[in-house]
Amino acid sequence: MVLGMGMGRKVRFAMLLIGRAINDSVSFVVFTILDLVDLFLCLVYRVADFFIEAEWKSCYCSSSSSSSSSNSGKILVSEHGESKIVSLSSTKLRLEEISDTLYRRPSLLTEVSKLTINELKRLKLDANNNNNNNNVINNNNNKGTTFMVNSTIVEMLQGKIGGNNNHNHNLNSHVRIPRWSDCDCKFCTCWTSSTKETLYVKSEGPKSDLAEENENVLFIHGFISSSAFWTETVFPNLSNEAKTKYRLFAIDLLGFGRSPKPSDSLYTLREHLDMIERSVLEPNKVKSFHIVAHSLGCILALALAVKHPGSVKSLTLLAPPYFPVPKGEHATQYVMRRVAPRRVWPLIGFGASLACWYEHISRTICLVICKNHRLVEFLVKLITRNRLRTFLLEGFFCHTHNAAWHTLHNIICGTAAKLDAYLTVVRDRLSCDVHVFHGEDDELIPVECSHNVKAKIPRAHIKVINKKDHITIVVGRQKAFASELEQIWRNSSTKT
Repeated sequence: MVLGMGMGRKVRFAMLLIGRAINDSVSFVVFTILDLVDLFLCLVYRVADFFIEAEWKSCYCSSSSSSSSSNSGKILVSEHGESKIVSLSSTKLRLEEISDTLYRRPSLLTEVSKLTINELKRLKLDANNNNNNNNVINNNNNKGTTFMVNSTIVEMLQGKIGGNNNHNHNLNSHVRIPRWSDCDCKFCTCWTSSTKETLYVKSEGPKSDLAEENENVLFIHGFISSSAFWTETVFPNLSNEAKTKYRLFAIDLLGFGRSPKPSDSLYTLREHLDMIERSVLEPNKVKSFHIVAHSLGCILALALAVKHPGSVKSLTLLAPPYFPVPKGEHATQYVMRRVAPRRVWPLIGFGASLACWYEHISRTICLVICKNHRLVEFLVKLITRNRLRTFLLEGFFCHTHNAAWHTLHNIICGTAAKLDAYLTVVRDRLSCDVHVFHGEDDELIPVECSHNVKAKIPRAHIKVINKKDHITIVVGRQKAFASELEQIWRNSSTKT
């Protein structure tokens, strides 16, 4: 009997190794092909953008370039053997918010291309050009700081800063016009008719502004989702008592749902936080609040808690993407490989890899699915006989490629080096309760991420939900989850 059990374990282990080897081999072939496809699509979109929008549009296919900044606000960008100077006119520029994963996504094809380009440059560039470039760079280094930056980022910042100076925080007319590859339906562009630069906020509960009478709850959704993730699940299942006591605020993040989707935004952490404050905290005079966040929203929740340490009454995180970075690893690159491992299986990981590694393939997906989401929604309802919850489709389809691409890189990857510090502040400076929920079968954000949070914040309460994944941790158990939230809020209130 014991011998049979031992043989069974060996067989399962052998099958696991074989399956892993097959997955690795197939993934290598598939992603090498996708590297070539993305390169081809880069050329296609350059031509299409020029003919449709009458100008060449930048992308992140080029590698990072040596740059130097001066006190005058000018930046020298040296790329592909050429140099150019661009001017920036804002004192609020913080390039450290921009993730290098936007323009550094190493693959076999990119490494070979980089070696080839470097060798050609070494052979073809004459000494005079090299000396001239070095002199310019050295002269600028005497005035400022040298750093690595992609020219696409510089060009986007130029347009953004210039626009902000001229229009006093209102969105410029040109950034309100959707790009040809984005959806232009009434739902996706409803924000363009507003004169205010604020997020879409769905609020419920008492209308009184007196903080003594009401408590506030902020709900933050995850990546390619919307406020409907909460308003269609949690809100209807809260008790009448909770609905009369708590003011509930569910937001569509910048670039998603019915919120603004400016084409010149880099969707940095600072931009997301500023919009939340401007749209919820300030106009509603919110002095203290509970936070409930899912997936990517957990990063924003932690950053918001660190920024307002005395205001947070409880912190509830669902599937937080916290990957402690091993010593010696580059934080942003490490997290990108954990979230998007360039593997064909599991399928949700394959989807994450397409979204994270391929700028032009992901744009094509948005062009095919998001731009035509009304047709796709109709077909899905027809095929599933209307069994699929439509609010999930709304969240998945209603965003722009620019918003999804930059938010994924600048928030999930770009904050990799900051999360340790955020969690330390929550542990040491905040006295609020911390509750973490995770689906046992979550294949996108593994359960270990929640245990990592527990290791960093010992007082955190961890609950792993059996047979639930990244979405069904809420959807399908919304009544139970609403009850759990009410208990968390009640306990936090009795402590204060």
